[in-house]
This record gives sequence, C-alpha cells and structure tokens, in this order.
Amino acid sequence: MSAATAATAAHEDAHEAGPWQLGWRRLKRRRGALLGLIVVLLFIAMALFAPWIASQDPIATDWGAIRKAPSAAHWFGTDEIGRDMLSRVVWGTRASLAAGVVSVSISLLLGVPIGLAAGFLGGFTDGLISRITDAFLACPFLILAIALAAFLGPSLTNAMIAIGVSATPIFVRLTRAQVLNIKVEDYIEAARAVGNPPLRIALRHVLPNITAPLMVQATLAIASAVIAEASLSFLGLGQQPPAPSWGSMLNTAKNFIDNAPWMAIWPGLAIFALVLSFNLLGDGLRDALDPRQQ
Repeated sequence: MSAATAATAAHEDAHEAGPWQLGWRRLKRRRGALLGLIVVLLFIAMALFAPWIASQDPIATDWGAIRKAPSAAHWFGTDEIGRDMLSRVVWGTRASLAAGVVSVSISLLLGVPIGLAAGFLGGFTDGLISRITDAFLACPFLILAIALAAFLGPSLTNAMIAIGVSATPIFVRLTRAQVLNIKVEDYIEAARAVGNPPLRIALRHVLPNITAPLMVQATLAIASAVIAEASLSFLGLGQQPPAPSWGSMLNTAKNFIDNAPWMAIWPGLAIFALVLSFNLLGDGLRDALDPRQQ
C-alpha cells in the first residue's frame, strides 16, 4: 500500500469513527498503556471482591503466628500481632483506590468550574483566580495535604478531602489554559454570533472540548493521590488502625525491617504497581487522545 493510499484510508477512518473511538484504537497500539489498564482493572477487581479474595479477617490477631514468614497458611506472612498480610494488602486496596478516585473527583468538582470561569470570563475574575491559584501552587502539594489533614483531623475521609483540595489548583490552571485556547476558535465565535448566552457556550461548546486533557490529568493525579494517601497514613493522618492501609502498614513495618522484611515488601510493591499502572495509563491516554497523533 502506497503512502497516499494509507493516508486516504486513515482519513476515511477518522470520518467513520468519532474521537473517542479513534482514541481507543490508538490506546490499543500502546502496550505500556494497555498493561497499565489491565493492572488497574485487576486492582479495582481486588478492591470490589476483597471479601472473597482475602482468605482471612484482615484485623483478626493470632498471637501464635506473630511475624511468621510467608507459608502455605499465610502466603504473604503475618505482621507484628499475627494478622494475615495478604488479607491486609487486599483490603488496603480499597483505601488507596478510594483515596485516589474520591480526592481527584473533589479536585475536578472544584477546579474545573473555577478554571472555566477564569478562562471564559477573563478580566478581573481571571486575575483574581490566577493569583490565588499561584499562591496555592507555591506550596508543595504533599506539604499542603499534610497541613490540611492535620487541621481536619486523622481519618481517611479527611485525608481524601485534604488531598482533593490540595490538588485543585492543578486542575484550575489546566482548565483555564485549555479554555483560553478553545474560546478563540471559529465555532465559539459562531456560537456567539447566533446569540447563544455565555453559560450555554461554556457548558455546551467549551467544556466538552477540554474533556480529553482533563481526563489525562485526572488519571495521573490518581497516582499522586495514592502516594499522598499512603504518606498521610504513614504519618498517622489517614486510615486509622486497625483498618488496613498500605501506608500505615509500612509505618509499622519500619520497626521490623530486619527480621520481618515481608511486612514492608508487599504493601510497598502494591503501591509501586498501582502508581506505575496509573502513570502508564495516563501517558497512553495523553498520546491516544492527542488529535495530532495519527
């Protein structure tokens, strides 16, 4: 097939399929992104079916099996008070995924409307929102999350709120930048010319066209939120014992790293795998949803 024929076929495919179908086709050609998607789906299944996957109660203690190495009875070993590590890692998936999804949802619900208003309205509104956003971005994300979590009090719910609020400025800035690019397009000017009110233009014509970059950023932000939740739990500001959390498990494991390394290995590997998978998926989505990609 000649280059001209291939280009013509690609052009015809672009007209037959919508942007999301084309994005899925591009995503399927990226092995790293597909691997990330598969691993993320496995973690989601693990969280949903934790009661059936976990062989034992994650908070049940066994004083006769304290810090036992991995065996047939306890595949991942046991912790300092005899709790099954496999069950705790499986149940800890719920806390990490919940923290990632809920906190990023909070960031989207707060950041997108504010960024949309800043970019679409411009003027004083844009200047005020931009300066406030810059002030928040001047403080490192994790430091801000720790400060908010400490202020709200130690719990998983407060940790999710703290992470969501701390990540909001990133979505405000991204949304504003995308709106500034979109609102000068010809179809936006045409929508104004036929008498559409500003709110309808923003919601009907601008917002749908900035969904792709927001989706990519949300996927990458979930990975950051998982690390932030583990960090807060490690510091005692997230999921509270005895409820399982990968971060709090690592906090306990640091005291037994010499004689019970499995207590740190399994939750550490779980955090690594989940964060890497979301990053691979986010990178793949960024390429797949880019209209300049062929």
